[in-house]
Amino acid sequence: MTEHAERAKDFVADEKRMHWHDQAVWFVRNKRDVARSFVPEWEELRSLGSQIKAHTLSKLPDYLEQFEKNATANGARVHWARDADEHNRIVHGILREHRVTRVVKSKSMLTEECHLNEYLEQQGIEVVDTDLGERIVQFRREPPSHIVMPAIHLKKEEIGELFHDKLGTPSGLSDPKQLTEAARVHLREKFLGAQAGLTGVNFAIASTGGVVVCTNEGNADLGTSLPPLHIACMGLEKIIPSPQELAVFLRLLARSATGQPITTYTSHFHGPRPGAEMHIVLLDHGRSRILAREEYRSSLKCIRCAACMNTCPVYRRSGGHSYGVTVAGPIGSILAPHVDAKKHASLPFASSAYRLAGGRVGAGADLGVSGLRKAAPRARAAHPQSLDAPARPAAHAARELPRAVEETCPPAMTRCARCEQQRPRKSRCRTSGGSTPYAIRTCASDSRRAWSRWADVASRSMGPSKPR
Repeated sequence: MTEHAERAKDFVADEKRMHWHDQAVWFVRNKRDVARSFVPEWEELRSLGSQIKAHTLSKLPDYLEQFEKNATANGARVHWARDADEHNRIVHGILREHRVTRVVKSKSMLTEECHLNEYLEQQGIEVVDTDLGERIVQFRREPPSHIVMPAIHLKKEEIGELFHDKLGTPSGLSDPKQLTEAARVHLREKFLGAQAGLTGVNFAIASTGGVVVCTNEGNADLGTSLPPLHIACMGLEKIIPSPQELAVFLRLLARSATGQPITTYTSHFHGPRPGAEMHIVLLDHGRSRILAREEYRSSLKCIRCAACMNTCPVYRRSGGHSYGVTVAGPIGSILAPHVDAKKHASLPFASSAYRLAGGRVGAGADLGVSGLRKAAPRARAAHPQSLDAPARPAAHAARELPRAVEETCPPAMTRCARCEQQRPRKSRCRTSGGSTPYAIRTCASDSRRAWSRWADVASRSMGPSKPR
């Protein structure tokens, strides 16, 4: 039995909870399908996003240096960290320099990846997660089980009992609205008393030196507006060239994650506000190692929408904590083995959604799990030397990429979904049985008819199981 299977035993043993979790997560996936059905150019957006990411990764050293130059010109201070330990030391050093003992933090999977909360608490600093789901799991002293919905594994009755114990709400209260109001009152006090605000970064724009943070609760805005110190932590792969490319990803992110047209708050930070400080910490932590390996490079295109997790039946029926890593599901099955291949050798076998998206961002890119599955038996026997070696600087690794991926223009020709003929992009064709022109978007999978066929098959094979 693999380590993942061993950890999943208790979750699977509770059959009612397993089916409830399966259906709850699939419900979010269905919302994503409905949202994309209203965007006829959805597949074109995904393909374009993938090409933008490929282009950016091929020139990553240049864009990182451009970002640092522009962010510094905006008044921010940029720090570079090779691994999680160095990242944590840098953040602690900034807080110590400003004599900070109380910090509020918006959702950041990167800081979860580095175990920053635990590190800062050991140094005597109070860290309060201000995202509601993150605060719930922080109260329980457990990691998030999902990168978008951290407490999806808990029922409202369990959260009610937790809030009764931690916040003094009435016993038996399980109304989500009232529980949210109680959390809002609790967190408002933490915001007002904070000395620094920590955020993650969804996108970093090289041409402007700004960072973009997407939330639905507004906690990142409040956490950075009140304290005089803002620290933004980001992985190297968050870089995009300019605001023009940002528009593509903003259309993809929320629809893929929760089925929303856009996140409620999309906050742009271009340097500190007057009288305040802003620090940006860029982390490698194995990313340059992934970048240097062609078979797994596509995983760096991930925008953390979690649609691959919502789709994967293994994740849905075993829970996020069974993976034993910060980022679970298909994308976690790529990232974790690159940090420690021997320890996480079983994870490539804990995913069945890796074939669904053909290497494009926004809902399950081809993450390279198949390659890790082939490598996993060797990893168990002996840790591959290439993964044992220390990570090279991202600039060094990126220059090894083939120049072919610099091509960002989509193909001029595309296959019509109706008549199966190659035609110029955005042309019109007449179906064999009628005379009405039909507008073609990009390819067969981009038409609603083709999408419906695919969705029917996917729902039958990947949808939630039914309790017996």
